[in-house]
Amino acid sequence: MPEVKRGDHDGIQIDLISGARMENMRSMEKIRLILDSVRDGKIVILEDGLTPDEESKLIEVTMTEISPDNFSGIEIETYPHKSSDGGFLGKLMGRESTKKLTVIGPANQIETLHKDETLISALISRK
Repeated sequence: MPEVKRGDHDGIQIDLISGARMENMRSMEKIRLILDSVRDGKIVILEDGLTPDEESKLIEVTMTEISPDNFSGIEIETYPHKSSDGGFLGKLMGRESTKKLTVIGPANQIETLHKDETLISALISRK
């Protein structure tokens, strides 16, 4: 079977990034990993998502890198996992789970069709 090299395929690459890979990275390392992948036209799915501060920083950095000819920005959708501590008391005591699944892709390739607390449905098109 021939070796497949980047650029030799006609599909869309999806990177599923585990929480274990991201847990020891600093915020800017995570943001760079995500943005570099999305700029290359990949769809990134994060098992554990980002903190609200990291999401804000991702959007801020993205805005500085948008260019009409090269990079149209990102589309980001997130939904939280159920908290194991659950309920109002867990939230009140600060034990709410921050784990969440996040889907990030090039703005010109990903369109959210439906989103609720259990499903993100997206249409991904080729450039």
